[in-house]
Amino acid sequence: MNALPRLMRAMTTCTIATLACASTLVSAQPTFPTKPITLVVPFAPGGGNDILARLIAPKMSQQLGQPIVIENKPGAGGNLGADYVAHAAPDGYTVVIASSQITMNPYLGMKVPFHIERDFEPVGKIGSVPLVLVANPEQPYRTLKEFIDYTRANPGKVSYSSPGPGTPQHLAGEVFARLNKTELLHVPYRGTGPSIADLMGNQVQVSFATYASAAQYVKTGKLRALGIAGQQRTSLMPELPTFTEAGLKGYDVELWYCMLAPAKTPRAVVDKLNAALLTALKAPDLAEQFRNQGFEVKGSSPDELKTYIGGELQRWQRVISENNIKVAL
Repeated sequence: MNALPRLMRAMTTCTIATLACASTLVSAQPTFPTKPITLVVPFAPGGGNDILARLIAPKMSQQLGQPIVIENKPGAGGNLGADYVAHAAPDGYTVVIASSQITMNPYLGMKVPFHIERDFEPVGKIGSVPLVLVANPEQPYRTLKEFIDYTRANPGKVSYSSPGPGTPQHLAGEVFARLNKTELLHVPYRGTGPSIADLMGNQVQVSFATYASAAQYVKTGKLRALGIAGQQRTSLMPELPTFTEAGLKGYDVELWYCMLAPAKTPRAVVDKLNAALLTALKAPDLAEQFRNQGFEVKGSSPDELKTYIGGELQRWQRVISENNIKVAL
């Protein structure tokens, strides 16, 4: 008579013991992160990716309780370092700071060994830096409207510098020329420094430069700022108009930065990285450091970044294809 109740009690006791054991095993799993995180910068030290990495790493490290080690892996227009992360273990311990160039490279005719939407998990946007059209002050155009009219009336007579083929600064000039139905002479350099130096020396007439690289020379009168190559004015130079305001509708070249992890990184790990990143970006002293370096804070969730990247890929595929822009690297 009492055998069945005793069996049921035994089964219940066994079930509770099994659940307790499973709970103990789950709680015993190490909580991410338990070791240093490598933050890959796919460009040489001193560039925008590198500056941002060194600004956010200490703050994120405080949130995560582990060191963040910055590792520069330059080469192939940023593809080398990005590919290294794409093939790293999907555990959150290797991430990369990528720029908007990662959405341009696949359509420029260069070999890209990864697929950004397939091989990465978006972590979050970090910030952006406005591209500013700057001119040598000896040139006759003093406003953006005057520059647009001048280049339209003088095709092929204005040269512009860039840090290299395929960079956003290069594409900014190519897209402008196509939209304005004119021609500009592209003069590529090996880096931002010599590109700006020759602009100040009047070897070239204009440059689509990052705010960070041009601001000090604009303030001292060595360069003349004409306009912002984006859809909105920037708080860093609020007096400068956009190209749309000057009559060139549809012109938009923004240099933005984000953090990516290898594909199949667990969502819980991605969310923890994102939370640490957003907390870091909200720090008042970090926002001030961003501003001093010419960046604007632009945080996002992983899903928001995924949507944004998808839109940017479609936009640059269309723009580069329609304008027949190719870069051999």
